Amino acid sequence: MTLAATLLAAEGAESPLIPHAYELVVGSFAFLVVFLVVGKILTPRIQKTLAERTEAIEGGIKKAEDAQAEAQRTLEQYRAQLAEARQEAARLREEAREQGAAIKAELREEAQAEARRIIEAAHAQIEADRQQALTQLRGEIGRLSTELASRIVGESLEDEARQRRIVDRFLEELEGRPEAVR
Repeated sequence: MTLAATLLAAEGAESPLIPHAYELVVGSFAFLVVFLVVGKILTPRIQKTLAERTEAIEGGIKKAEDAQAEAQRTLEQYRAQLAEARQEAARLREEAREQGAAIKAELREEAQAEARRIIEAAHAQIEADRQQALTQLRGEIGRLSTELASRIVGESLEDEARQRRIVDRFLEELEGRPEAVR
C-alpha cells in the first residue's frame, strides 16, 4: 500500500485517504457542536439520571435492610411472646393441677365427713332400734314372766309396780350370770 500511495502522490492526484480542507473544518465544527451538546446538555442529564438510579438503588437496599431488620425484630418479639405464652400456659396448667388436687382433697374430705356422719347416724339409729327392741323385749318378757309367775304361784300379779320389780330383778339376775350359762 505504501507503494500505491506514493505513486498516487507523485502523479499529483488527490488521495482518497486524506480529506479536503473544507471537510476538516465542517467535521471539526460538527464535532465541537456534538461535543458541546453532549457535554453541556446530555452529560448532566445522564449523570442526574444515573445519580437518581444509584440513589434509588441504594435507597431500595437501605429500605430492604431496614425492612429485614424490622422483620427480624418482629420475629424476635413474636418468639419472645410465644415463649411467654408457653410459660403462661405451663403456669396455668400447674395452677389448674393444684386447684384440681385441692378440689379433689376437699371433695374427699367432704365425702369422708359425709360417710362419718352417715355411719354415726346409722350407729345412732341402730342404738335407738336396739333400745326400742330392748324396751319392747323387757315389756314382753315382763308380761310373759308375770303371766307365767301368776300361773305358777296361782295368784294374780296384776299390780303393775310389783310386776315391774319382779321383771327388773329377774333381768338383773340374767345379766349377772356368766356367759357360759346363757
